[in-house]
Amino acid sequence: MRWPTAKRATDVVLAALALVALAPLMLVVAVAVAFALGRPVLFRQSRAGLGGQPFTVLKFRSMREADPLRGIFTDADRLTPFGRFLRSTSLDELPSLWNVLRGEMSIVGPRPLPVAYLPRYTEHQARRHEVRPGITGLAQVCGRNSLSWEAKFALDVEYVEDMSFGMDLRIICATVGVVLRRDGISAAGEATAAEFKGTRVVADV
Repeated sequence: MRWPTAKRATDVVLAALALVALAPLMLVVAVAVAFALGRPVLFRQSRAGLGGQPFTVLKFRSMREADPLRGIFTDADRLTPFGRFLRSTSLDELPSLWNVLRGEMSIVGPRPLPVAYLPRYTEHQARRHEVRPGITGLAQVCGRNSLSWEAKFALDVEYVEDMSFGMDLRIICATVGVVLRRDGISAAGEATAAEFKGTRVVADV
């Protein structure tokens, strides 16, 4: 069986086992989010999946609601110490296991990004949508948000071209180290990462 076919079956098994094993932890996180940030506990946003098709990604909330009256506008304003902890430990990603189980995501693959980014990719960068997006990926273990968008997308396409069982296994193992070290959580000068506004393409003269 070719890996792209076996990969989906593996995703289903791993996601189901993880959801059962991590259910107590997810309950604790959900209660903590409700206490620290209020409801809703889950963050939902439309993201681009396989073939650029939109789906609703699920995460634990890590930010307060914007409140202009209190001067809360930017991500930096909205991201609390508790939210930073959730992001740095990747605990906010646990609900995405449901997306994996539903077939919208994979355990390993390019990170799902906002649908609004779709027209901003170059033709080469858009190849990242040839596979299901993942909870973790090659870019996440090679620098995460410390990388430029162009570097992330280059790694995403590299994954698309070289995807294999061995690569997925190496990425999963490397993810453990990245999470424990809390590497690359934020881009320089950003609470998370700057918005991707497109890559400037310089025409040949």
